[in-house]
Amino acid sequence: MSPAPVRLPQAGGGLRTYEPRAEPLALTATGRPPTSRTVFAAAHVVADPYADTTPGGPAAVDWDATLAFRRHLWSHGLAVAEAMDTAQRGMGLEWAGAAELIRRSAAEAKAVGGRIACGVGTDQLVLPAGLSAIRRAYEEQLAVVEESGAQAILMASRALAATATGPEDYLEVYGQLLRQAAEPVVLHWLGPMFDPALEGYWGTADLDAATDVFLEVIAAHPDKVDGIKVSLLDAGREIALRRRLPDGVRCYTGDDFHYPELIAGDTRSFSHALLGIFDPLGPLAAEAVRLLDTGDTAGFRALLDPTVALSRHLFEAPTRYYKTGVVLLAWLAGHQDHFTMVGGLQSARSLPHLARAYELADGLGLFPDPELAAARMRSLLTVHGASQ
Repeated sequence: MSPAPVRLPQAGGGLRTYEPRAEPLALTATGRPPTSRTVFAAAHVVADPYADTTPGGPAAVDWDATLAFRRHLWSHGLAVAEAMDTAQRGMGLEWAGAAELIRRSAAEAKAVGGRIACGVGTDQLVLPAGLSAIRRAYEEQLAVVEESGAQAILMASRALAATATGPEDYLEVYGQLLRQAAEPVVLHWLGPMFDPALEGYWGTADLDAATDVFLEVIAAHPDKVDGIKVSLLDAGREIALRRRLPDGVRCYTGDDFHYPELIAGDTRSFSHALLGIFDPLGPLAAEAVRLLDTGDTAGFRALLDPTVALSRHLFEAPTRYYKTGVVLLAWLAGHQDHFTMVGGLQSARSLPHLARAYELADGLGLFPDPELAAARMRSLLTVHGASQ
């Protein structure tokens, strides 16, 4: 039996009737990790909706629901990228909260046999800060991640972007960190569309020159670099970059606009994945990559290509607010009991944007219980005055 219709906002004002699908997409309930690609889902955090928080104050996290969502991702064979921008690092989740998230999630990963990598940054700093302070901040966070038993992801630093006077400062800071790292790390190049404070990262606004600096960092310490995570939303640039990597260094795509073709690859190279869109797409993405494991590229593309419209919608400008749509879909899918976000970020997208996200996700069959999703969407619309 199909859920009752939902009246969604339409372009130009007013409401239109949407008929939800009756059944979810049929997917494997759980699954083994993919073998042909390493696939990380960057996971969101679940806020505590009953905490008495204040703007700019510490984040209040619902730890049970947050860890349950990570178990959901692991159960489908995905790895978890923790304490990344999807978890609202720098957008509501401060370093103290991120450190607790890292420790709790790493312990949970160990308990269930899941793979985890965690973000290492400098967000505990107060600007302005010198290069020595930036290096020490990175080192503090690296120690927390390594002591937890997780793999480290060296994230781009707002402090370094604000302080560095040229490429040589990046080479110095990253060189010191890589020499200290106990195990190979992932280097994360996050573009300014995800964080405007990272404009000119690697010491130049010229992306070709920045790529050369990035590659110089890797070439100096290839044994300490497991891979790179590229989030520039430029498929051609990512392909060119991954072909220049030293042997054994992986490229993890962070391109939420072109991920199917980048993961599928070509005759010369392919990308692994570390993606925020794989938070709501987890079971579908894992099943698609398992098709790729068997050599069924056409089946992989047939399953994953239709999801791009949803991803492009969630990540539309200003891209950094994609987390709002991700959390909406987690609520609609039944992974959490509320649509509340750390820092009140549930208000960052418009009602028409959220309604379109629901429609696209429902059309893909992403909701395990379409009736629950429709009922929750109707309740959200009603709160906003859209009579159902």
